[in-house]
Amino acid sequence: MRAFTFERAQSPVEAAAAVQRHPGAKFIAGGTNLLDLMKLDIEHPPHLVDVNRLGLDRIEATPDGGLKIGALVRNSDLAADIRIRQGYPLLSRALLSGASAQLRNKATTAGNLLQRTRCFYFYDTTKPCNKRTPGSGCAAMEGFNRIHAIFGASDQCIAVHSSDMAVAMRAFDARVETVSASGGTRQIPIADFHRLPGATPHVETALAPDELVTAVALPPPIGGQQLYRKVRDRASYAFALVSVAAVVVREGRTVTQARLAFGGLAARPWRNEEAEKRLVGTDGGPDARRAVADILLAGARGHGHNDFKIPLLRRTLDVTLAQAMTTS
Repeated sequence: MRAFTFERAQSPVEAAAAVQRHPGAKFIAGGTNLLDLMKLDIEHPPHLVDVNRLGLDRIEATPDGGLKIGALVRNSDLAADIRIRQGYPLLSRALLSGASAQLRNKATTAGNLLQRTRCFYFYDTTKPCNKRTPGSGCAAMEGFNRIHAIFGASDQCIAVHSSDMAVAMRAFDARVETVSASGGTRQIPIADFHRLPGATPHVETALAPDELVTAVALPPPIGGQQLYRKVRDRASYAFALVSVAAVVVREGRTVTQARLAFGGLAARPWRNEEAEKRLVGTDGGPDARRAVADILLAGARGHGHNDFKIPLLRRTLDVTLAQAMTTS
């Protein structure tokens, strides 16, 4: 591990200012991803800013009936919170499907959103990777790309984002709250938070270099059936090959609202509002589910080893929606 300096910030603005003063500096909280990357010489920040003492570890009700989740709320605490389990059970299920209990006890809300890809070649410093070294190439294109993207990829990168939590947040149209070194604040729709690779795959989020995530805001609960189905290579401690987050609201047998978000498929949680609209007004039967999948998969593209994700996504979506239609 390379040498670095360290400081503990006393306020969010102070933390953002500290990162601004030290180019290449990083915030650290749980460190469940960053420390691994530093040990592997993938990340080598010259300065770390500890944000654990900033009081951002609470879940609070908002005036509109939603919830504000502090950036430092641990994943295990968020999954267990009664307000999440009752109003946003999809989020609780997604969190509990990720990592191990020990990691969930350390991992934070902001850190989960900001975790980096688990692409094999990103982690192998002997191979070219445009995320790690811009302009060096993408070894996954012609390599073993079984876990890689079928949506939103470019000729520069086909890696996927690994968060389960972010997929659920996308289904709920969450907003990411931030503060900068100047004290300015923003609310970024989660749909705009993670960037597709394009020509700059190393730029992964909409954050400015001095911007600190302080919270994630959830809108009021919408009810309905909420399911999270994760298909992976083993039963635990594995990232999604395909995951489906579904929120289906019905009146009688008719679908009145649908939210569908997907993981393991792109560099950000994937959502297709046109496919969701196709489900509304139907009984969610086989024909409707097939039409939804057809719309969703119209732009899918495999890269060889991951071609199986296309039929796998169709089957996973079908069984998830079928369960939502039969659950009272």
